[in-house]
Amino acid sequence: MAQKTSLSRLKLTDFRNYAEATLVLDGRHVVLAGENGAGKTNLLEAVSFFSPGRGLRRAVLTDVARVGAAGSFTIFADVDGMEGEVSIGTGIEPADGENVTRKLRINGTPAKSTEELSDHLSVLWLTPAMDGLFTGPAADRRRFLDRLVLSLDHAHGRRASDFERAMRSRNRLLSEGRFDPAWLSAIEAQMASLGIAMAAARQEMLGLLRTLSAGSGETPFPTPVLALEGFMDHATERPAAELEDEYLQMLRNSRGRDAAAGRTLEGPHRSDLLVRHREKDMEAERCSTGEQKALLIGLVLAHARLTADMTGHTPILLLDEIAAHLDEGRRAALFDLVHGLGGQSFMTGTDKSMFSALADRAQFFTVAHGSVTS
Repeated sequence: MAQKTSLSRLKLTDFRNYAEATLVLDGRHVVLAGENGAGKTNLLEAVSFFSPGRGLRRAVLTDVARVGAAGSFTIFADVDGMEGEVSIGTGIEPADGENVTRKLRINGTPAKSTEELSDHLSVLWLTPAMDGLFTGPAADRRRFLDRLVLSLDHAHGRRASDFERAMRSRNRLLSEGRFDPAWLSAIEAQMASLGIAMAAARQEMLGLLRTLSAGSGETPFPTPVLALEGFMDHATERPAAELEDEYLQMLRNSRGRDAAAGRTLEGPHRSDLLVRHREKDMEAERCSTGEQKALLIGLVLAHARLTADMTGHTPILLLDEIAAHLDEGRRAALFDLVHGLGGQSFMTGTDKSMFSALADRAQFFTVAHGSVTS
C-alpha cells in the first residue's frame, strides 16, 4: 500500500489576497468553504507551488504577489513527504528587473531547481478552468498530458523545455534564411533526440493508464479511452534510434516548407490527446458538459492511483469546486474514491453542506476576505 504524503502546516505571506494566513492541518482532507472571490482557489494555488512549474494557474510570478505589498511573496509548508518530514519554502523577492525567478529552500537550504520538489511530494489538481479541456485547443491537452507524465518522469519537463528552445533556434535560423547545414543539422539532431523521447514518455503514460483502467472495477465515473494523434502516431513499437533517424530526415526535408510557414510543422509539439467515453463509445468533445466533467474526474483519479502505485507514495490532490455539478450520490462516491486513495486532498466549494458525506474524514475551514478560520 502506498505511503501517505501530507501537509501539516501551510503559511502564506503577501500571496494573492492574503497578507498572512496559517493553516494547521492534521493529515485529513481539507475542505475550504466560502463565497466566490474569498480566496479559496488562492490557497490551492499556494499548495500547487510545491510542485515544479508555475502552479495551477500558470501565473506570472509578479502577478502572484499581493497588490499593495512590496512585490514579494512567500509560501511555507511542513510536509510529511517521500523522504520523511521536511520544511519547504518558496517565493520571490522584490526585483527591479523583469527576470524574476522563484526561489526554493528545503530545510533552509537553497535548492538548485524546483525539480527537487518531486523528491518530496507529488501535487495533482483539477480546476474549473480545465472543464473545457476536451473542446479547447490541442495545446491545453498536451500541457495536461505532460503534467501527468511529469509526476512519474521528472526529466520530462526538462526535455520539453530543451526541445522548445532548440525549435525556436531552428525557426529563427530558417526565418532569417540562414540554411547553414552544420548548424541546422546540430539543432535538428537535438530536436530529434528530445522529440522522440517526449513522444515515448507520453505513450508510456497512456499505456500505464490503459492498463490501470482495464484492471479497475466499476466506478460512478466513465472510463476514458486515450490515444495520441499528430506525430508518429503508430510508431511506438519501433526502436527509438530508428524513430530519431526518421524524424531527423523529416526535419531536413521540411526546411523550406517550415521557413515559408514561419514555424516547425512536424514534431511532438503538434500531438493531440484524444479521449473517448468508453461506455458510450463517443469522443469526449461530443459528450455533454456533465459527461465531460465526469470523464475528467475519472482520468485525474486514475492518474492519482497510478502515481501512488508507481511511486509508493500518495499524491496530494487539489480539487477546486469539485462538487459543484455533481448530484448527492455521485459526490458521496467521489469522496469515497478520493479517501480510498489514502492521501490528503484539498477541496473547495461555496457551500460547506456539499461535503457533509466526508464527515470526520476532513477538516473544515471557512474562507472569507483573505482570512481562514477553522
